Amino acid sequence: MTTPLSAHFALEELACTQHREIDNRPPPDVVAVLRSTSARLEEVRRLLGDRVISVSSGYRCPQLNRAVGGARASAHLTGHAVDFNCYSFGDPQAVCRAIAGSDLAFDQLIEEGTWTHVSFDPRMRRQVLTRRAGGGYELGLPS
Repeated sequence: MTTPLSAHFALEELACTQHREIDNRPPPDVVAVLRSTSARLEEVRRLLGDRVISVSSGYRCPQLNRAVGGARASAHLTGHAVDFNCYSFGDPQAVCRAIAGSDLAFDQLIEEGTWTHVSFDPRMRRQVLTRRAGGGYELGLPS
């Protein structure tokens, strides 16, 4: 049984993990944030031509965030961030270009190489980053 958060996204999808030994069930305050995040993901989905979005990471409890090497202040910890692919639209760079070129509100958009990271943290800075091959990030998308 799934718990719908929006038309195309479920709680279980935004809190899934391959680390079965870690209890990654979000507390009620994070579930409320995930509802908002899923509503924003619906906007991303529409922008990408109503294509399927495959979520690889959403909410992460602190233990899971440490296990996957997430940033200490990751927006995943609060339910504001999602890592995903939209294979039928294109590669992560194409997805990032579409989102960055739109008027969609977001905090961070990161082209991570093999996936797209988008955060809807309340700061809504519209910060666009690209992961560098040697580590770290640079502002903007490659030309």
